[in-house]
Parts: sequence; C-alpha cells; structure tokens
Amino acid sequence: QVRLVESGGGSVEVGGSLRLSCAASGSIFRMNDMTWYRQVPGKERKLVAGVTGGGTTVYDASLKGRFTISRDNDKDILDLQMSSLTFDDTAVYYCNADFADDLRDVHNVWGQGTQVTVSS
Repeated sequence: QVRLVESGGGSVEVGGSLRLSCAASGSIFRMNDMTWYRQVPGKERKLVAGVTGGGTTVYDASLKGRFTISRDNDKDILDLQMSSLTFDDTAVYYCNADFADDLRDVHNVWGQGTQVTVSS
C-alpha cells in the first residue's frame, strides 16, 4: 500500500515562511505527477503547485513567486517552500501523487493533509 505523509505544517505569523514536505512510501515502480493542493472549510480543494515526473512545474498563478515546489525523485519526496505568507494562505495542505505500482498499474493517492495557519 502506498502512503503519502505530509509534514511541516503549523502556525506562522504573517510574512513568515514554512516548508512543507510530502514523503511517499510503499511499492512504487514509478512516481509520476506530484501535486500540492489546499482547502479551506466550505470551499473546494484547489491546486497550489505540481511537478511532473520529468520536472515540469505548474503553479497557481497567484502564488507563483511566493511558493516554490521541488521534488527528490530518488526519495519520492515533494516539498513546498512557502514565503511571505498571508492570512489567505491558511488552509489544510494536501499532497497528491500519481504512480505506477510494481504491476505497472497506475494509481492516485492523497495524503492526510497538514494544517497551515497564518496569524498576526
């Protein structure tokens, strides 16, 4: 069974920085797209940033410049560096991944989420 475990969330003051990390474990033949989403209560989960297996990145346009996504393909770890945080960045951040298992079947998996709270 493949799991994604997020870490690095917490409370930070406006203008501060946080680095989120998502570690994948389990029987993975190939990790494909890895993506960060975020969700606030009562609203849809929204894409923050993603990176393909080949290293192409995509960002929510409103976040680019403050958020930087990166991945370690050897360790199947996805990071999100967040800076100049605002109240609007308060959300639960989720990691998502597409991967092929040892049978070459493709699956999609979500992490459990990590809370980021930005306060004054």
